[in-house]
This record gives sequence, structure tokens and C-alpha cells, in this order.
Amino acid sequence: MSDSKKSDVRVVPLLPLREIIVFPNMVLPLFVGREKSINALEEAMGADKEIVLSAQKKAKTNDPTPDDIFSVGTVAVIDQLFQLPDGTVKVLVRGKERVEIKDYVENDSFLQVKVASIAEKVDPEKDIDAIMKLVRETFDTYVNLNKRIPPEMLSLVAKIESPGRLADTIVAQLALKLRDKQDILENDDAASRLERLDSLMKEEIEILQVERKIRSRVKKQMEKSQKDFYEGQSGGKDLTENEFKNEIDELEERISQKELTEEAEERLARELKKLKMMSPMSAEATVVRNYIDWVLSLPWGDLTEDRLNIKEAHETLESDHYGLAKPKERILEYLSVQSLVDTPRGPILCFVGPPGVGKTSLGRSIATATNRQFVRISLGGVRDEAEIRGHRRTYIGALPGKIIQSLRKAGSSNPVFLFDEVDKMSTDFRGDPSSALLEVLDPEQNATFNDHYLDLDYDLSKVMFICTANNLHGIPAPLQDRMEIIQIPGYTDYEKLQISRNYLIPKQLENNGISDVEVSFTSSAISRVINQYTREAGVRSLEREIGSVCRKIAREVVENGKDQKFKVDTKAIPKHLGPPKFSHGKIEESDHIGMTNGMAWTQFGGVMLVSEVSVMAGKGKFIITGKLGDVMQESAQAAMSYVRSRALNLGLTADFHQKVDIHVHFPEGALPKDGPSAGITMATSIVSALTNTPVKHDVAMTGEITLRGRVLPIGGLKEKVMAAHRGGIKTVIIPSENTKDIRDIPKSIRKKLEIIAVEHMDEVLTHALRLDNPEAFAAQLSKPLLPPDVRQEEGKVVH
Repeated sequence: MSDSKKSDVRVVPLLPLREIIVFPNMVLPLFVGREKSINALEEAMGADKEIVLSAQKKAKTNDPTPDDIFSVGTVAVIDQLFQLPDGTVKVLVRGKERVEIKDYVENDSFLQVKVASIAEKVDPEKDIDAIMKLVRETFDTYVNLNKRIPPEMLSLVAKIESPGRLADTIVAQLALKLRDKQDILENDDAASRLERLDSLMKEEIEILQVERKIRSRVKKQMEKSQKDFYEGQSGGKDLTENEFKNEIDELEERISQKELTEEAEERLARELKKLKMMSPMSAEATVVRNYIDWVLSLPWGDLTEDRLNIKEAHETLESDHYGLAKPKERILEYLSVQSLVDTPRGPILCFVGPPGVGKTSLGRSIATATNRQFVRISLGGVRDEAEIRGHRRTYIGALPGKIIQSLRKAGSSNPVFLFDEVDKMSTDFRGDPSSALLEVLDPEQNATFNDHYLDLDYDLSKVMFICTANNLHGIPAPLQDRMEIIQIPGYTDYEKLQISRNYLIPKQLENNGISDVEVSFTSSAISRVINQYTREAGVRSLEREIGSVCRKIAREVVENGKDQKFKVDTKAIPKHLGPPKFSHGKIEESDHIGMTNGMAWTQFGGVMLVSEVSVMAGKGKFIITGKLGDVMQESAQAAMSYVRSRALNLGLTADFHQKVDIHVHFPEGALPKDGPSAGITMATSIVSALTNTPVKHDVAMTGEITLRGRVLPIGGLKEKVMAAHRGGIKTVIIPSENTKDIRDIPKSIRKKLEIIAVEHMDEVLTHALRLDNPEAFAAQLSKPLLPPDVRQEEGKVVH
């Protein structure tokens, strides 16, 4: 080869390439990211725009040396160069001529080489025209087999007269190995290159022909398999009209045997007539068949027989749930009416209460007690009206709504239907599901409920609908108006104790495989778990804690055998469950000035709430802290206004508030508190702090205060009194209008507490403050209110 090389040597920047060979007359874009390569491009752009392109022997080499780069490459001209945002460079190069790298010039910034051009030659003993014709024909065959090469290349190749350029143009289009392309680049004999190209293309053509044969054979095999499958499905022949006719006959027989409404019979007759006129393989025929099947699968007029034995139903309800007297009583009333009336309407009840009190499980118990099927639909997060009423048949994949689907699943038209979490529904562009429920839950309308998919009236009047919710705020008023709301309050400690003994402990003993082991829980141990390890209105956490104790016992049984007795008492609870998680309020051991025991209701039950007041010399600031809500802050203002209006009766000067700062605080400041029921508690603490009179430490109170001192009723009395009893309170002061709620408090607790009903704040102070002479104090408070401008110089509160 050396004889054919020119003697001129020049210095040119070098750009090493990965997995790419650039031939003369070849134009292509390159993406350059290595620092030395970018520097080489910049050097070339500053000179004559020429750069040597030579491939690396190994593509993974990041910093190639002269030994890593082929010695023959191509000098290319840079036509365009772009700097990309990520720091890389896009360059468009055009191959110019073959060169041989003679030597490397030392340069730290980029690779620079001395190159000499390689002269083109043609062997005169070979018939170059015949070789070029043969190569064109072979290339034509290759292009017809390889669809990745555009057909326009054939016309381009036909116009090339130079044998060297013909070889370089064709080789650039072939998917050859890097070594094969480099061998062709290093070959300076055009005839030899063309012969080598012809050989390589014929090898590729053989491979492409084999691939085409394999694809053709696989396609035929798949078509044959599909044909065999369909023939097997149709008994050795294509789907015929006879089979379609048999299917229609079967549908006609089902329609004749099914008890349907007149409207449904007419609709099915029309749909069946339409089906007979359709092709069995058409998409519309499938839609019609699905519709007919849905209508026939519904329990039109199929009813289960109710259990009308009130005693048996009552025993079933009592065996599943403790307490919950109001919902149980309502179900028994319905069964009583049903035994007297031929066609009673199904009740529509809504159980509202905190999580874990048994709302959902009570629905299942009602189904068992009434001998009905049970269907549950969770509405939490439902935001599409079609979930309730279905999609119209015009939509692809349309189905009936959840109600019709559930009735089909239940197999009867009078199941117990539970809409769970009805307050968690949402609304978006697809509609309002709560509005769709208005028809379902309206006794005057649900006898003709119309699902969008069926487009038929379906009678839901015999269904017993039960809804559950945690609160009424998330239920629209029109929907509330259609339901009978039954409040299910949180369980008291006594009720939780009974539920644990009768339900939770036996269940957990069985679940943990120790029902045949002698395990006993003391009442004090269960109470400790309730008070110190759970804080909830229901019993879910309580059941988990009891289950945790049972698992510890199960491990001991496995390790030491079943021949032992396990007694779980108060001392064993921390051993099994660790240190207490919660602390319930306990009363102070002595009387304090400015500190009053209040009672509050939370979703987890009742709690003790202490009101503290401190009086300091100041300029009349009234400070309220403890993360209190707006209502509670306004209640504190009302309490302060009452005290100011009674200043003279309490032995205070009329302008006392201008000389002192009063700070009202509720401990546990991280917990939000709100509501008006702490009004009399704050008023008592303020009076105690201003008059320097202690408050009885064993007295707790609840009630809203007005500016005139009236004590207004509050809610959650049962839970509040239970919390007071748990905290060691002896006397409870409540509004007189709440006396009707005292009957809800268990008798065992009522016997241990003195419950005082009051109408006015003056009575509260008389009972709550530690007075030497209560009668005289009461008489002083009962004096008529004096005008604000009157000063009482000698008036002193009587102790």
C-alpha cells in the first residue's frame, strides 16, 4: 500500500469515533461530548475546518491513546457546528478523502496527528464495469429485502460512475461489523473493495431470506392455529346460523320462564327481534346479547322470606352487639309492622357515629336477624354519578350501576342494602353521586328506580336501605331529609368493658389459637387497657391491644406448653403492652384558687378539661390561651362580661378590670379545643381568682353561659359525666335543661355521683366555691344589680 501513498504530510486535529466509520463523500451528524474532542473541533473551526475521523478499536475507552485508534481514517470537512444546552456539541461532517495516520503530535488539549493522503487505484487486469454492474444488481436485491434502506438509494447508486465512490456510497448503507467496514476503508483498490462488498451483501441477503421464510412460516402456523381453534369451537365448522339460532331459542325460553314487569317484557321482545336480524359476529349483536342477559339475570320479584319472630330477631341482634339500643329497637319495630301490614315500605336508616362503634357490622347483623341477603357498597371517594346509575348503552363497555349489580349478586329484591361512608362522597365534572342517591333513598320514588343502562323501572321499595356516616356535615341536606337519622354515640368505659368480656376477648383467644388455654382478664386490667392504651370512641384499638396480649400468651404457650394458667391483671398489662400511651385526667388532691374542673366531649369520648386563671397587676388585658377555637374564645368573653356585671355583688370595684390583667388558660395547649360548654367553668375560675376563693377540687361542671348568667344546655352529657367519674369527681354541675339526659348515664355511675342541675351562674358559684357561709354568699349574689357608676367602698365578699 505504501507505494500508492502521496509524499505530502500535514498536521490535522483528530476526532476519535465510537462504533462509527466515516467514508469519503459521506455526510452525517455527530454528537461530541468529550473535552478533548470538543477542543479538536474548535481548533479545526479556527483553521481550514478539516478534521481527521478515525474509529476507536474499543468503544468503551473514554480516553483513547494512539494504540486504541485505527491508523487509517477519513479527513472530513465541518459544515455546521452547534453548541447544545447540556454542554455537548452537534457537528455535521462531510467525508473528503482517505488518509493514513503517520504520527501523533504531542498536545495536552486535544489529539493532533500527521496524516498522508491515500491515492485511489484500480487493478487494470479486472473488468471494473462488470464488477460495478454486479454490485448494483446485488445492492438492488439487498434493498428489496431490507426495508430500512430507502428505495431512492437505487437511483442514486445507478448514477455513480466512479468505482471508488460507488463502493464508499454502498458500504455506508450496510449494517456491517465495525471490523469489516474498517477493512474496506483501508483497502485502496476500488475493484477489490467492490468485490468484497458484493460478497458481504450476498451473505446479508442469505440471512434476510432465511428471516423472511421464518416469518412467513410462523404467520401461516398462527393462521392455521386460529382456524383450528375456531373450528373446534364450532364443532369442526365455522360459526353458523344454526348455532346463533340455538342461542336465540335459549334466550326466548328464558324470557318466557322469567317473571318480568310488563315494560321489561316488551323491551326484551324488541331487543330479541333486533338480535334476530343481526349478524352473529357483529359488535352490535354482542351489545344486545349482554343487555338481554343482564335483564334476565336480575331478581325481578324474587323475595326472601323475612323472619317475623321478634324474639328470635332480638336474640340475634343482642348476640352480635352490646348496647346500641335505639337502632335495635327501630329494627324490631319494622319487623312488628311487617307482620301486621301486607306491603310495608323498607326503612331508610342512617347510622351516624364515630369510627369503630359497629355501624357496618350492625348492618350485617340486621340482615341476619331479618333473614335477608346482605349487600354492602362503599361510597368513600366515589365521585361519578354513573357508579350509582350506570352508563348508557351508547358507551363502549357500558355496565349498570352498583345498585343493579349488587341486586344481581344478592339474588333477591329485598336485601339489606348498606351504603357505607355516605358522607365521604365527592363531586367532579362527571356528576354528583349524592344527587343520584336522592331517587334511591326516597320512599316515594324508589319503586320506579331507573338505571341508565337498563332504562327500565326497577322496584327498590322493598329493599331495607341503611347508610353509615361519621358525621352529618358531609351529607347534603336533601339527602338527610330522606333518611331516618340514628345517632350512635361512642361507647362508655363500662360498655367497652362489657364488650371486651363478651365479644373481643373470646374472639381474640380463638383467633390466636389459645381458646382451649385457661386465660382470664381481670376487670381492672381491661379498664387499664381502655384508659391508658386506647383513646377512641369505638373498640378497634381496644381489640388490637387485647389481640397483642393474646399473642404474647400464645408465644408462652408454644414455649412452655398449655398446662398452665394465665391471669392478666393490672401488673401484667405493662409487661405485655409496654408503658401507658395515654393519661386520663385525674383531680387535684386539694382545692386551688383559679382552677376549675371542666368536662369536654371529643370524638373519642369524654375528657376532663381544667380551666386555670391568673390575675396580675396590669392595665385591663384579657388573655385567652390553650389553642381555643372562635366559639370558645367568645364564650370566655361572655364569662368575663358576666363577672364584670356582677362585680359589686362579688365585692369587687366596678373598675377592677382596668387595674389588672386576667389570663385564662387551658392546659395541653397543643390540642385544639372549641365549643361553648366551658363557659361556666371559665366564669368560676375568673371569680375564684378575683375573689381569692378556692374552688372545690372534687367538683366538675359543664354548661354554656350567657351575659346575664343563665346556664344553657350542652351535648354529650353521658360521655362527660363518665369522664368525670373516671377522674375521681364526686359532684357534677350540669344545666337544668340537661336533666332529661341523665337517664342515659348508667345507674351504677349515677349512684356514685352527686349531679346538681342549675339554671343560673350564681348557683354554680355557690356549689363550686369553698365558702365559709354559702347562704350569705348566695344572698349577696341575689341582690339587684347596681348601676355601673356606683362604687361599693365597704362591700366585701362573704366567706
